[in-house]
Amino acid sequence: MAKFICRDYGFECDFVAEDDDIAKVIVEYSKHSIDEHGIEYSKEALMQFILRKG
Repeated sequence: MAKFICRDYGFECDFVAEDDDIAKVIVEYSKHSIDEHGIEYSKEALMQFILRKG
């Protein structure tokens, strides 16, 4: 299960993207990050976030 929690990356935000499909989680979090925080991460950077978190 892949999971992104905005608070884990320094934002005061309750957004959580979670799914068994890593690609879906990356797309969902990327869209949220751009729309809500004005920050665009590459897919590779988001994959590294997931891999580092374990």
